[in-house]
Amino acid sequence: MDLKPLSEALKDTPIIPAVKSREGLEKSLACECEMVFVLFGDVLSVAGIVSKLKTAGKTVFVHIDLIEGLASRDISVDFLAQSTGADGIISTKSGIVRRAKAQGLFTIQRFFVLDSMALLNIEKQIPFENVDAIEILPGAMPKAIKKVAGLTRKPVIASGLINDKEDVMNALGAGATSVTTTNQKVWLL
Repeated sequence: MDLKPLSEALKDTPIIPAVKSREGLEKSLACECEMVFVLFGDVLSVAGIVSKLKTAGKTVFVHIDLIEGLASRDISVDFLAQSTGADGIISTKSGIVRRAKAQGLFTIQRFFVLDSMALLNIEKQIPFENVDAIEILPGAMPKAIKKVAGLTRKPVIASGLINDKEDVMNALGAGATSVTTTNQKVWLL
């Protein structure tokens, strides 16, 4: 991978399209974004989805937990690394993230910040040795973003419930490096 470090790429990409359908895929191809998160597909279609995005010059992250037919096993990571051309993965599972890092992929670990126990769980995983960035959901919680950003030197990506410019500005102002959303109107901000 001859890409710049992920932390730099995220700073240059404050809004990242997250695609969850063929329609979203097509719209992301037309937008000026440099990076796309793939949240749909199956074991038969994911390589084609990644190929379309790569042909358009995008840096592509596949949310491995959401690809039908892929189990939470090392072999699934190996498949993505060797057969799809993806630049990185997103997962909630630290073992999958560890394997992806060993395969030379960029890694984003996703956390659902639902309560104070979830925040404690994030703290327990510091220093995030195999993680290039942290994604937290929902992304419309500036206090939680600020807390997580203060715990780590890793880039923080806010995701979920990002619906307008105010949500983007609040997340970035709280310490998120980038936001990601499936809301196609936000992609154009």
